[in-house]
This record gives sequence, C-alpha cells and structure tokens, in this order.
Amino acid sequence: MSRICSICGKGTMSGNNVSHAKNRTRRTWSANVQKVDVVDESGKETNAYVCTRCLRTYANKENNNLSIIEKEPLKSGSFFSK
Repeated sequence: MSRICSICGKGTMSGNNVSHAKNRTRRTWSANVQKVDVVDESGKETNAYVCTRCLRTYANKENNNLSIIEKEPLKSGSFFSK
C-alpha cells in the first residue's frame, strides 16, 4: 500500500530521533492514511487512500457527509461515500 494521501499528496517525512544526550539518528514518519470508498462521476466505486487530516477537514465542510472533494490530485473520482 502506498502511504500517500490521494488528496493532498502527504507522504513519508524524515527527521531525527533525539535522545536525552542529544544523539541524533535518522527516522521516518508515515502519513496516517485510511482506505475510503470513492464514487466517481460515472458511478463506479473504487478505493482511495486519504489522510485523516483531509477526512476531518472535508467532514467538517460537508456537515459530516464526505460528498464533494474538489482537489485536483484525486485521480479516482471526486465523490466520497461512507
């Protein structure tokens, strides 16, 4: 599974673990993506991976109904169904 959001493009980020002694070691953080059903304009259902921030943002905008997503990076369709 690709850990990249279909809407905003958020993916893996990298940085450092920092110990109490200030030793730095490299590490990565994965985006918290969830699998959701997407219904495109023709009515075909597919799956998309969407980060929880985008799910929360669009749930608030659409009164807890994830219906219309108007971002361009979403390739599978522009409508979410629960």
